[in-house]
Amino acid sequence: MSNELVINSTQKGGRIALLQDKRIVEYHLEESESSFTVGDIYLGVVRKLVPGLNAAFIDIGYEKDAFLHYLDLGPNINSLNKFTKETIAKRNNTHKLNGFQLEPEIDKLGKISQVLSKNSPILVQVVKEPISTKGPRLSCEISIAGRYIVLVPFSNTVNISKKITDKEERQRLLRLLSSIRPQNFGIIVRTVAEGKDVAELDKDLSNLVEKWEQGYKTLKNAKPKEKIIGEMGRASSMLRDMLNESFDSITVDDKDIYDEIKLYIRTIAPDKEKILKLYNGKTKIFESFGIEKQLKSIFGRSVSLPGGGYVIIEHTEALHVIDVNSGNKSNSESDQETTAFNVNMEAAKEIARQLRVRDMGGIIVVDFIDMKKADNKRLIYEKMKEEMKNDRSKFTILPLTKFGLMQITRQRVRPELNITTGENCPTCGGTGKITASILVADLVENNLDYILTKQNEKDLSIVLHPYLHAYFVAGFPSRRMKWFFKYKRWVKIVKDTSLGITEYKFKNHMGEDIEMSPAEVIV
Repeated sequence: MSNELVINSTQKGGRIALLQDKRIVEYHLEESESSFTVGDIYLGVVRKLVPGLNAAFIDIGYEKDAFLHYLDLGPNINSLNKFTKETIAKRNNTHKLNGFQLEPEIDKLGKISQVLSKNSPILVQVVKEPISTKGPRLSCEISIAGRYIVLVPFSNTVNISKKITDKEERQRLLRLLSSIRPQNFGIIVRTVAEGKDVAELDKDLSNLVEKWEQGYKTLKNAKPKEKIIGEMGRASSMLRDMLNESFDSITVDDKDIYDEIKLYIRTIAPDKEKILKLYNGKTKIFESFGIEKQLKSIFGRSVSLPGGGYVIIEHTEALHVIDVNSGNKSNSESDQETTAFNVNMEAAKEIARQLRVRDMGGIIVVDFIDMKKADNKRLIYEKMKEEMKNDRSKFTILPLTKFGLMQITRQRVRPELNITTGENCPTCGGTGKITASILVADLVENNLDYILTKQNEKDLSIVLHPYLHAYFVAGFPSRRMKWFFKYKRWVKIVKDTSLGITEYKFKNHMGEDIEMSPAEVIV
């Protein structure tokens, strides 16, 4: 499986698309003015204590105060507060914690008022970006992520990723990291550290300690609500988390971003520097890679499946609902159970992709087509787990209920991404809406293929708007001529100015309309 990262620079920031086998699996918008990114560390001010919630509201500069629950303070909050106050007061002269006396851990069942006081400074980290009407969600368990390890100040433990299952490797990493760990700094070993030698791990650790040192220097002269340590850009963080042997290329269309990523790759993986390319093509980079068309087709309410089925995605304030439908084309199997199983298997793969692309979080309920066999239900459950194993967000999947419903929870740390795929209609001037016009030619050809190959129509005519007529008949060889070579049948194309640009009709040899329901459309 190939992985490609395509980065498009815009006036407002950048657009990042992760492609697997040329298909989008992750899409991110990164605005240059955006702040309060997951991982950012701020010097906040306690504005309000709420004993009923056992939480506090912290001012970090956002229009709404951020939320900090007692359980997110971390056991070493007193040590963090002590370090913060001593650094601000200039009584602490080093970022190192060698001689720092750690305070006793707080009680897990304690009260927020016992730990924090109003208007006091506090060092906090963003764990969830502002979503809807809510401000950021914060934690005081400060952590700085590297490629192989995560540095945790005011801790003395070494934890190994549960995904590293080899017992000898776990023990090797534990011995190794315990020997190079600075005093009063804990370490979390990431999955990608498996098999890495001491030099690579030590280099990563040194980079993180250096980042902590820069944060200490900023904190010494910081004002309330100031950012102390910023998380790296979305593109660099994706490379940090995902860059491996399966990456084929990283393509950027901006020289400054190219230089920034080149410097970062040189730091974390010099051998991967050659896969970074600066795009200089005449067409826009997302057009060249076919990303624009994919974005139009995958962010709609209805998403088609390769075999003819489709899924409907609806969003509510409480949860997301996904309905799986077979469509009229999914009827080639001998019985209903097989049809339902095959469509559900395709749907599971597409739903896992949609969750990543749209970054949907919270509660997701999937209504699969009813199946009677318990083995088929189990296979759908296993398929969904398999497809979601590469998802970087934490998730939980429950088996199908007797009503055919699957419940999924997915970590929600930033607002859900949504792209409007409707356009103002050129015919009605905006009083109504049309689906994305960029897809209409594909829809015509996909339905033509179905009618000629599955329904075996002989004398076929297509009636459509003059613009589409010109698209199919102009040039040599024209698209209609290519149809002739492919299907060995000549298709008559008729202009009709009364039709909208996205309207078209298929007619048989008797001039009768061939009905095509929305469920039969394949994108």
